[in-house]
Amino acid sequence: MPPVVLNGPQYLAEGLKLMLRPGLRLFVLLPLLVNLLVFGGLIVLAVQQFGGLLEQLMGSVPDWLSWLNWLLWPLFVVLLLFTVFFTFSLLANIIAAPFNGFLAEKVEVVLRGTDDFPPFSLAELSAMVPRTVGRELRKLGYFLPRALVLLILTFIPVINLVAIPLWLLFGVWMMAIQYIDYPADNNKLGWNEMLAWLREKRWQSLGFGGSVYLALLVPFANILVMPAAVAGATLFWVRERQTQA
Repeated sequence: MPPVVLNGPQYLAEGLKLMLRPGLRLFVLLPLLVNLLVFGGLIVLAVQQFGGLLEQLMGSVPDWLSWLNWLLWPLFVVLLLFTVFFTFSLLANIIAAPFNGFLAEKVEVVLRGTDDFPPFSLAELSAMVPRTVGRELRKLGYFLPRALVLLILTFIPVINLVAIPLWLLFGVWMMAIQYIDYPADNNKLGWNEMLAWLREKRWQSLGFGGSVYLALLVPFANILVMPAAVAGATLFWVRERQTQA
């Protein structure tokens, strides 16, 4: 394995340090706050709805089955935790896409020492929303058909032996695409050109994507991984482009 694959964890670690800088904290805290409010609201709504349904259900069962109330609540909590874990990355990235775009811009300004981007404002944020959300949907369009093929392979005997490592490799690749796309998009690199550039930097991309993938597996840490990954991906973009030049 080429040594450059080890650059990925370094970029993520440096990104974590960068996002704590005073000039960047606003662009880290805003998407975190938005996502916490959205997910907090959804969790409260889910708990209320489940409580109402459970009350109706328990009202129609005999008294000797009342112990089900103590069984169903823990099962619901476990299901809720799994749902939040698996849906967080998808929804959080769509919600935070404009903020992540600004964070990538400001990190690049810190790294280069020059600011060629428009200043942060509500008008600029509003203008960025269609482009960044559209780019997130483009990623989803890239992910879904390939995930469907892997899902089909998972159910084919013998062939499914290679499906698990392929799932892992594809997940790592998608993490690289997800976050390196922000600085690439800010610098007007088209989708196909961005993919081609990542393929040229295949080992570096897999190293970075793998480190992000592993960090996202840590419960409740994924909410902090996202801005660190954006900052780390911008470091990846700037340094690898400089090396290439």
